[in-house]
Amino acid sequence: MQSLSNIESKRRPLFFRKLVDRCVRIFSIFSITLAIGGMLWILWTVISHGIKVIDWGFLTHPSKPYGIPDAGIANALIGTIFITLGSAIISVPPAIAAGIYLAEFAKHSKTGNFLRFCANVMMGMPSIIVGLFVYIILVVPLGTFSGLAGSIALSIIMFPVVMRTTEDMLGMVSYTLRESALALGMTRARTTLCIVCRSAKNGLITGILLALARVSGETAPLLFTALFSDSWPTGYFSHPTANMPVLITEYSTNSPFESMHAAGWGAALIITALVLIINICTRIIFKEKHGK
Repeated sequence: MQSLSNIESKRRPLFFRKLVDRCVRIFSIFSITLAIGGMLWILWTVISHGIKVIDWGFLTHPSKPYGIPDAGIANALIGTIFITLGSAIISVPPAIAAGIYLAEFAKHSKTGNFLRFCANVMMGMPSIIVGLFVYIILVVPLGTFSGLAGSIALSIIMFPVVMRTTEDMLGMVSYTLRESALALGMTRARTTLCIVCRSAKNGLITGILLALARVSGETAPLLFTALFSDSWPTGYFSHPTANMPVLITEYSTNSPFESMHAAGWGAALIITALVLIINICTRIIFKEKHGK
């Protein structure tokens, strides 16, 4: 009897472990299916509504008020490129420098921990607050909206993402490379720039591209900084600048005309395709990095 009871007591934990394992598997499969299904639903909705209006003229003509023929999104597309590239130029160099500092020179210091805390707070900050901040410190004193103000707002959002990604990628580099370079007489700074950063370059590019993909669809900061204009983005530094997120918002929600709604869906399809392309490129780069 005692041996049978011992066997039963040993079987119960095994049974419960298997039960928990199956429950977790079912929940994981359900979660993945739900995420993939939601993504496919969104893609199908955007594609089915947006593909109807996309043609060559839609991509090459600027936006125009309702009723004027040959309207498109070319000015908003170019304005988005200007604003996004401007934010990358402003934020990427100092963010990479800050990530290098955290990974190589302040890994366990109080200053490094404080900077990481600040970066985590910035990453969780609502984008509309960033837009209001830039509106107060830049748009109001200058008395005008501009593409530059939009770039500054997006650069604030990009900065912590690129900084933390840089720190993580540099942390994945083996310390034997650093020790070998230092043993050969290289300085700490040269070792970091020529050996460590070069070894992690694919990861750094991945972080930059992911940050660009994140900010390219931000609407709230641009409503308070770049606003919108039907003209070509020639006044990037001093005038309201056309951009895709605000165009989609205005056409889809603030216009009573069905043709404007269709144009908003078309613009949404274009920017969705661009974000998907950027994300796919980052996955390919990341995969190549681990495949080496």
